[in-house]
Amino acid sequence: MFVLRRTLTLIFPFQPLHRGVHQQQPICPVKGEQVLRVCTILYQQQKSEESRLRGKLGWCELEVSHELFLQVCNTFPYSWRPVYRFFLYTLSLPHFRHTPTSFNKTLHVIANSRNIDLFWHLLNDTARRRFANHKTFVIALTTLGRARELKKCVEFFHLMHSNGWDYNTGTLNVVVGAMCKCKLVDEAKFVAFRLRECVGLDGVTYMHLVKGFCDRGDLVEASKIWNLMEDEGFRPRVEAVEAMIETFFKANHYGEALRLFEVMRFKRIDELGASTYAMVIRWLCKKGMLSHAREVFDEMRERGVRVDSSILGDVVYGLLVRRRVREAYGVVEGIVAPDLRVYHGLIKGLVRLRRAGEATQVFREMIRRGCEPTMHTYVMLLQGHLGRRGRKGPDPLVNFDTIFVGGMVKAGKSREATKYVERVMNRGMEVPRFDYNKFLHYFSNEEGVLMFEEVGKKLREVGLVDLADIFERYGQKMATRDRRRNRSPITEDTND
Repeated sequence: MFVLRRTLTLIFPFQPLHRGVHQQQPICPVKGEQVLRVCTILYQQQKSEESRLRGKLGWCELEVSHELFLQVCNTFPYSWRPVYRFFLYTLSLPHFRHTPTSFNKTLHVIANSRNIDLFWHLLNDTARRRFANHKTFVIALTTLGRARELKKCVEFFHLMHSNGWDYNTGTLNVVVGAMCKCKLVDEAKFVAFRLRECVGLDGVTYMHLVKGFCDRGDLVEASKIWNLMEDEGFRPRVEAVEAMIETFFKANHYGEALRLFEVMRFKRIDELGASTYAMVIRWLCKKGMLSHAREVFDEMRERGVRVDSSILGDVVYGLLVRRRVREAYGVVEGIVAPDLRVYHGLIKGLVRLRRAGEATQVFREMIRRGCEPTMHTYVMLLQGHLGRRGRKGPDPLVNFDTIFVGGMVKAGKSREATKYVERVMNRGMEVPRFDYNKFLHYFSNEEGVLMFEEVGKKLREVGLVDLADIFERYGQKMATRDRRRNRSPITEDTND
């Protein structure tokens, strides 16, 4: 506590520097031994007296460079005391000059340690020295917003204005956008409306607020901001329109989403791009509204908008949702070089129709054509064969419990296995869903290669060839580079 009081009352030597005239420091390589020596001293002497710390650092005969300072900050990302004391030490060195990057790095470390008093003190010093830039604003407002220091958020803009930084809508938009991405949309709204008379809001500001509330799923607040934006004469940007449409879809308000999309088609069709069409087609196909999806798809092609593979994958999935399997296969066969997203749409639709065998055949064809599966591919196939809750196999020794629950125990995850067993026993109270993603992650190593090979052999012996191929292929994927080069092709399923 004594050191904290000293730091808060310390007066820095002030050097008036103007924004935009800082010279970029040359990058000098720093030896790891030197960084280790400095960090060791800072850690051991972080609560020592100032004279003792300076003596230890001076005894090392260090050549303190800008790169060394940044390396020290990276070594202590959540501990303010060593970094801040080294920061004070560098201020006394006549040959060392700080930059906005070094100040921002120090602010970031103090922000991570949640020392708000010291953080605000250093922000004031940064403003007086005119070392601030847009990144400083982002660090300041996100940190103060998380700490609910909303008055200081507004005060920081006035502080910067008194030190030569003009009120700027562009700066406010950068800050509001960063706060909304950090899920601080309420705090961003407070700052924006408090500064409305000084700075002024534009369409970009409202767009960030609308997207922030939509990301949170708050349609009421998003609609209020939308109406206020229109009352002030701003045209909603396409990004805000997409956010509102997708939030309506997520809330199962398909009528409102399509109504807003129709307004865009009628009034501002030239502004609609591939992202808007792809989003609408994806949600319509999920709902099985193929007639509307086909209409949007045809309009997209007529306007010359590029149709990417994600849209085709959504169309394939939508056809399978309506059990139009032959048409779905026809769409896939009409594509010259289908990629992973098209195959994922086909596999996902077949799994939903409980055709896990056909999905595995698609998996084999995908690999044969050189399209490498991802973790999501394996999870979909396992859920198709075994279900999200896990199904009992015909063989008492090779079934879901022995492979997955026993595998969790073997991987040292007894707690997760016990939780799943408890959910199975309490089926009336909880849904016993098994997390295949975590299971594959636990065995994504060289040990898992041997385990998947052994499991594949046992599954093949009891006639579960599809599951055996899936496990063996995943094990080959986790193998080392040399073993991956010589992996054998996947076998065809001859069992009907």
